Amino acid sequence: MRPSTLAAAALAACFTATAFAQKPVPPASAPRLPMGTVFQGESKFHAIVAKAERENWRNLPLGDRTIRVAREMVGTPYVNYTLEVDDRIESPVVNFKGMDCWTYYENALAIARMLRFKPGPYKPTDMLHMIEVERYRNGVCTGSYLSRMHHLEEVFYDNQRRGYAVNITPRLPGAERLQRQIQEMTVQWKSYRYLRSNPSLIEPMGKIEAQVSKLPVYHIPKSKVRAVEGYLQNGDICAITTTWHSGYTSHVGLIVKLNNRAYFTHATSDRDKGRMTIIDRPITDYLNQSSKHAGIVICRPNDLPPSPLWQKAVAGR
Repeated sequence: MRPSTLAAAALAACFTATAFAQKPVPPASAPRLPMGTVFQGESKFHAIVAKAERENWRNLPLGDRTIRVAREMVGTPYVNYTLEVDDRIESPVVNFKGMDCWTYYENALAIARMLRFKPGPYKPTDMLHMIEVERYRNGVCTGSYLSRMHHLEEVFYDNQRRGYAVNITPRLPGAERLQRQIQEMTVQWKSYRYLRSNPSLIEPMGKIEAQVSKLPVYHIPKSKVRAVEGYLQNGDICAITTTWHSGYTSHVGLIVKLNNRAYFTHATSDRDKGRMTIIDRPITDYLNQSSKHAGIVICRPNDLPPSPLWQKAVAGR
């Protein structure tokens, strides 16, 4: 192995370590909406879980597990705003019948984590719990729209703070600091069902966006992404930074390593790509296809602290 390859391997290994001590996983919140509203496509869920059990995905590293799940969802139609299921009550939501870029990565990661978090048999409520842990501030959905993290920058920050992920971007070669004034949701509030139905949320949402604007956000400019592909791993969450001045990121997906390249798998709204979840081209090539793409942010998830239910499962045997 060449010295440069050894250095890359060593740096990649250090990124997998937990940067912060892991906090306990909060219990799942009590159901607030009917299961038929918050979970669509139960047969697909059970099919993926059954395959995972048959092929023992549980023993794979988290990134490889995540990509196994993601591959099972390739071809799912692209549908936006699948989380907007009520006018006022917020709840974790899963929809296997239609996904956007964010829910595609979340769904893949949720099932991958679930396999290690607790023993089976697995139910939709188990996956909803994993979604809640990733999507909501401190891992808890309070029933308020504001408890959901609506910006990837906060998701990455909050999950790293809890020891559930490491944002490796600042330590990658060529990383640069970004500074933006985030106003996306407060400016475009009419696009969001919950904000339209309850305009009193707009002001506190503005305060959240002001806090997100102050987070330390780094990205790898697209001119330097080819040089860091070797540091990326299966299952890394890859957010696409934008040249738009009022936001940090415009898209998100996962990294898949194929033939020593880092490919991008994502749910795309592009009609020429089928408006569905796909495994696209290498991430460098993907970025270069649009002048609106500025670079990438890479967040590497960790497995969660195992549930005490594992001890009960062992005792039961």
